[in-house]
Amino acid sequence: MEEPDREAVATAVQRVAGMLQRPDQLDKVEQYRRREARKKASVEARLKSLVLPLKQKAAIQSQLDGVRTGLSQLHNALNDVKDIQQSLGTLSKDWRQSINTIESLKDVKDAVVQHSQLAAAVENLKNIFSVPEIVKETQDLIVQGRLLEAHRKLMDLECSRDDLMYEQYRMDSKNTHDMNLIQNYFGEVQHLSDELAKQLWMVIQRSITTVRKDPTLVVSVVRIIEREEKIDRRMMDRKKQTGFIPPGRPKKWKEMMFVVLEKTIGTRIEGSQADTRESDKMWLVRHLEIIRRYVLDDLVVVKNLMVQCFPVTYNIFNKVLELYHQALSSRIQELASEDLEANEIVSLLTWVLNTYNSSEMMGNVDLIPEVDVKTMKPLLSQDVVDQLLHKYMATLQSNIIGWLRKALETDKKDWDKDREPEADQDGYYQTTLPAIVFQMFEQNLQVAAQISEDLKKKVLHLCLQQMNAFLNRYSEETQLYKEEHLKNRQRPVCYVQYMIAVINNCQTFKESIVSLKRKYLSSEEDFMASGSTNMDSILDNIANEGCRSLLDEVFMDLEPHLNDLMTRKWLAGSNSVDTICVTIEDYFNDFARIKTHYKQKMTIKAHKKVVTEYIKAIMQRRICFKNAEERKEGSERMIKEAEQFKFLFKRLTSGFGEETDGLCDTIIDIAEVIKLTDPSLLYLEVSTLVTRYPDLRDDHIAALLAMRGDASREMKQTIIETVDQNQSQRQQGQNYTPIFKDIIVPSMPTLTVPKLLK
Repeated sequence: MEEPDREAVATAVQRVAGMLQRPDQLDKVEQYRRREARKKASVEARLKSLVLPLKQKAAIQSQLDGVRTGLSQLHNALNDVKDIQQSLGTLSKDWRQSINTIESLKDVKDAVVQHSQLAAAVENLKNIFSVPEIVKETQDLIVQGRLLEAHRKLMDLECSRDDLMYEQYRMDSKNTHDMNLIQNYFGEVQHLSDELAKQLWMVIQRSITTVRKDPTLVVSVVRIIEREEKIDRRMMDRKKQTGFIPPGRPKKWKEMMFVVLEKTIGTRIEGSQADTRESDKMWLVRHLEIIRRYVLDDLVVVKNLMVQCFPVTYNIFNKVLELYHQALSSRIQELASEDLEANEIVSLLTWVLNTYNSSEMMGNVDLIPEVDVKTMKPLLSQDVVDQLLHKYMATLQSNIIGWLRKALETDKKDWDKDREPEADQDGYYQTTLPAIVFQMFEQNLQVAAQISEDLKKKVLHLCLQQMNAFLNRYSEETQLYKEEHLKNRQRPVCYVQYMIAVINNCQTFKESIVSLKRKYLSSEEDFMASGSTNMDSILDNIANEGCRSLLDEVFMDLEPHLNDLMTRKWLAGSNSVDTICVTIEDYFNDFARIKTHYKQKMTIKAHKKVVTEYIKAIMQRRICFKNAEERKEGSERMIKEAEQFKFLFKRLTSGFGEETDGLCDTIIDIAEVIKLTDPSLLYLEVSTLVTRYPDLRDDHIAALLAMRGDASREMKQTIIETVDQNQSQRQQGQNYTPIFKDIIVPSMPTLTVPKLLK
């Protein structure tokens, strides 16, 4: 136990010695004694609570001891408070007595201030005398590029100047003469500061290039700026306390550094324009591509190299990113305000809306995750974008109208050429007009799709709208082409071939319109809503009119031969029908170059037209058979020629799946009426004919009977009257094609019941 006792005594002695190091602490001995007594009592109480068994009685006893100890401590605290109150009273009395003493020491205080100023002057005396030498050394270091050493000497010079001026300010702040004297003596210091700043800003301007070759130079510049920032903060704090601020402070070199960076980035963006519209039509595309490469390369360098040269607090990457974004936004707005052409507007909007945020630029993998394109502000406001789009659509509309007009004029020139138009891989005649038109549409839609889905739909709607107007002009021009040809059927030489090409173009146009819509409309609803019914109708009208023109061409050549039908010349053995068949076949060799859809319709129309013209020749009463022999000869000739027509058109319509024999059978049925040898059976034959052809009229029957030449007036009237009575019984079959409806019979005395009675 002796060893712990000794250690305890030694510890106590050491603690007491620590408390009583100064004479004034002897007055507090009583306070120390009471405080230690309280601590001792507290420790004893805790020891008791640990030693006593954990029983109810022991716990209660412990609580009572604690209360007793607490009361004792409160009593001691009350005595301490009284002592402190007494001490404060004594202190207040002593303080009042010392006020007069302090005022009497004012001269001593002034002497202390003067002594400190003199001490500062003596301390800086060496620097004061060596100012010119240090200035020269600093200047040389700046020229040599040893910026850190130059800045250290500059700091020494500024420190000497600022200390002297501060002491002068403390001694006599209104003495401007002495202040100016000091400032003038150190006048070269400010010049050195400006020269050093120029060197720093030159490094900052080239920092993206410098950091690749010599990052330590950039680090040195940042260290100098950080030093100056600390001095600025210290000087501003002293200004708040004393009101004194050295000349040239605060320098704010950190703020100036970002200003220099901003100007440098702006100049780099603006200076990337290498061409003008006059020298290169693709000037804007080149300009934007150069900007893209510059910005991407610079940001990658900043992220990978430059960030390591700056303190984390500078957040240099995000700051540079923001400066580039601002510079780009300003440059893009300048470009948007210029009088841009349609293709230039597209290039600009494509770059702004797509390229800028794509993987080719801000979304590049080398910039992730530092750059989040989703959080970046747009380079152009929506209002400016809308204005550009409106201007683009107006310009595009004007261009499309001009392109379509030029394409049609070029196509019209081809119509007058002496050589046949080109044929596609299937041998169908065509011109380049559909390909030119839809290639133009395709190019503009591809461009619009690069900008936005909405613009793509608008451009498609515009193309279809202008296509509709263009087809109306196309229809007018084909009609004029036909009219010019009719003035001189020898010109143009290839009229038929180019009219075939026009018909085929209509089919190509229809297919291209559907293809274009399916390609550039994403949903079936958009496809149905876009509609092309009107254009289909116009194209069908153009094609049908073209087919009609070609058939007119055929039948103008056939007209002399058709006029020979049912004449004495024909009965005598004319070869008119042979000529008609040869002529039709010759024309339809060319018509084989018409696409199937229109060729089928045209062949059917030609078939009907030939039969109609043949029947019309019968109804015009060009011949009246004199006897049964002529009737037999004429009817057999009619049947033979009907079979010729049937054979011809069966060959022409092969592959169409159309059954057109019924048309030629009409001629055969009429021939059977003429061939009939027993006039008493004439009524039955005519009735059968009327049943088969419900559109057969009275004048047709009269003309047919007149052609026979053996029917009396009474027989004709009886047959017509009987047919009229059975008029209501006529029924037109679903597949029956009226053929007599449009056949006009030349006027002749009408046989009616009232006339017979009269």
